[in-house]
Amino acid sequence: MTNSGLAEKIKATKQEVRALKNKIEEARQAKADVDSPCLETVAKNFTQKAMKDDGRIKWRRNLKGHFGKVYAMHWAGDCQKLVSASQDGKLILWEASTANKVTAIPLRSSWVMSCAFERSRNLMVACGGLDNLCSIYNLGSASSLMRASRELSAHDGYLSCCRFVDETKILTCSGDASCILWDVERAEALTFFMGHTGDVMSLSISPDDPNLFVSGACDSTSKVWDTRTGKCTHTFSGHESDINSVAFFPNGSTIGSGSDDSSCRLFDMRAYGEVHKFVNEKILCGITSVDFSKSGRLFFAGYDNYNCYIWDSLGSSSRPCHQLQGHDNRVSCLGVNHSPDSPFSGTALCTGSWDTFLKIWV
Repeated sequence: MTNSGLAEKIKATKQEVRALKNKIEEARQAKADVDSPCLETVAKNFTQKAMKDDGRIKWRRNLKGHFGKVYAMHWAGDCQKLVSASQDGKLILWEASTANKVTAIPLRSSWVMSCAFERSRNLMVACGGLDNLCSIYNLGSASSLMRASRELSAHDGYLSCCRFVDETKILTCSGDASCILWDVERAEALTFFMGHTGDVMSLSISPDDPNLFVSGACDSTSKVWDTRTGKCTHTFSGHESDINSVAFFPNGSTIGSGSDDSSCRLFDMRAYGEVHKFVNEKILCGITSVDFSKSGRLFFAGYDNYNCYIWDSLGSSSRPCHQLQGHDNRVSCLGVNHSPDSPFSGTALCTGSWDTFLKIWV
């Protein structure tokens, strides 16, 4: 291609980018005065005893049962059960709509940092922490809950996060700066993902393509990986401190992240860059966990100051649209009950805290 031809192509591309930016801005302005779609608009489907919808996301259930700091939680695929992990050395399975404990699983190590539900059949849970292992438990019988059915060992550092890809594979990330894709049945490491230069703290699997996942690390970057090649497809920079949590936007094209630099950011895979930054001058603490509402309009973030703030992904970047108060210590984890196969998808938010409680918000 000649220099003149290349210059014309660059010019045409820049014009196309400007046109797309204008369309985005028009859409943002058109929706600026529209109320954010809240979880409680469909909360009446979550439980027959749901409280009256008054246009606000409110605390509806308190999950009491742990005797130590809650470090992690994850929803089941049916969007009604969830699993939580605590420093008391137990995994607890909950029925969220009733706040009842389904079962408790004793762990060999109390220093657990992550847990995950297998979301296809909801028959397995996994956890890991300072023991450097990913332990998997079958929920089929009471006897199988007393001992892990699989222990995945290959990481040289603590296990910070784990997520099932399906019934046969699971992804883990670790303080050894790596992520690993595992074969669950054979307890075998299939692929190592190397590229971060700091502890990898969080991962999230794309809702649009299970072959893609994103990781966030203490090197202040998030990376998108392809499990088919084992290679990084995108690297996003911009944060000024450790990234503690990452989550995919519902359409799978955008990534949300939360960091110790007191900011949440959105990175678009198509634009290969940052498209939004949420930060408030009065909120100076770190973010521990993030997730999106079903539509993606609301961006939930848990903070070290005991609060959960809700940001409008189409609204102000300096003022949260809502604040959820109720915990008496650090909000360490949160999650919205997403699932394409459940009628209850997107109806509730769960937050977990170092105050030993989990709370259900609808």
